[in-house]
Amino acid sequence: MIYFDNVSKIYDDRSVGLEEVTIKIEPNEFVSIVGHSGAGKTTLLKMILAEERPTSGTVFFESTNIHEINKKHMPDYRRKIGVIFQDYRLLPNKTAYENIAFAMEVAGRDEDEIQADVTHVLELVGLGRKMWSFPHQLSGGEKQRVAIARAIVNQPDLIIADEPTGNLDPVNTFEVIQLFKKINDLGTTVVLTTHNKGVIDSLGKRVITMDEGKVIKDDKKGGYIL
Repeated sequence: MIYFDNVSKIYDDRSVGLEEVTIKIEPNEFVSIVGHSGAGKTTLLKMILAEERPTSGTVFFESTNIHEINKKHMPDYRRKIGVIFQDYRLLPNKTAYENIAFAMEVAGRDEDEIQADVTHVLELVGLGRKMWSFPHQLSGGEKQRVAIARAIVNQPDLIIADEPTGNLDPVNTFEVIQLFKKINDLGTTVVLTTHNKGVIDSLGKRVITMDEGKVIKDDKKGGYIL
């Protein structure tokens, strides 16, 4: 599904984002990417989202060279990917329902689809009773579950979760990780970045460890070695 072919990224200040990275992520995989701050995790994700261009090498999504996609077709490409951030990035003046519905409106979905699908994903993440709550009325864990629902409502092929439990307590962290496992079980590829060793250990899935822009370890059922 995703293939990095000898990808390097050197920034204008000569700092190294990625150095000769070659990895392959298969459809329906659950992959955690770990490493210290500055290890290259965020650059890797930005490459997948076509927010950064490689200095050398090629990044493929399925058989498409991501960085050769025409600007006109970029929105269609990005709709194949659901993105979840540490800070939720919910629209503060919209309810949980409206935050998710907005993502569907942008994708051109009709009102009947929106009503059915938003209700369904809110039930899936356990927030059916909170659909008309605004973000300031929700806990951190509930906000992240709204963000997850928003990311999956358009049925993307890939979920990218960038430190999604960084602001959560252990109970909410566990619940959010269980949701990602459920999403993966339903057939969606998940790429997760995290500093949380407990998350890695509980998943028992593939772990890619990065340091100074390089992949230094790639384990099918790895742990956090840093």
